[in-house]
Amino acid sequence: MALKSTIFKVALNVADMDRHLYDDFSRTVARHPSETDERMMLRIAAFALHANEDLTFGKGLSTDDEPDLWRRSLSSEIELWVELGMPNHRRLRKACSRAEEVVVYCYGGRAVTIWWDKCAPLLSRFQNLKVYDIDATAAASLAAFAEPNMALQCSIEGGELLVSCPDGRQVTIAPIRLN
Repeated sequence: MALKSTIFKVALNVADMDRHLYDDFSRTVARHPSETDERMMLRIAAFALHANEDLTFGKGLSTDDEPDLWRRSLSSEIELWVELGMPNHRRLRKACSRAEEVVVYCYGGRAVTIWWDKCAPLLSRFQNLKVYDIDATAAASLAAFAEPNMALQCSIEGGELLVSCPDGRQVTIAPIRLN
């Protein structure tokens, strides 16, 4: 018998000073049985960093032809493709050819440096690719926020994301650009 995804309800209040976007978003997030709280919460953080009414979560880890997050135009062209982790360079090349903009948020400490040193030469020609490293400590702290019903305040300024819970806990995510 296959395990089912766990459903989380998220109410995000996003104040993005960089883009002058101030809005509330309600989303349902399905966490795949093999997905960790850390990865799921990083998907939510990535959503906040790119918040838009048309931004949607992909079908998840079990689907190879969809990203973790994406935004499509009215004519179904892919405007934004967001990946988490350390995807295969072939997958990123395919994403870069399909989407206007591709963003990767890597996490995992030292493994990110090793992965990027291997992939950077293979991906250097793609001008529409942005790769960021997320601090492992910040990612682990964010995982502690995972609850079936979440209300999160997300403030973005200077590219940094401050995520706050109603109980006063907060964590700052400062993505470091690798390319």
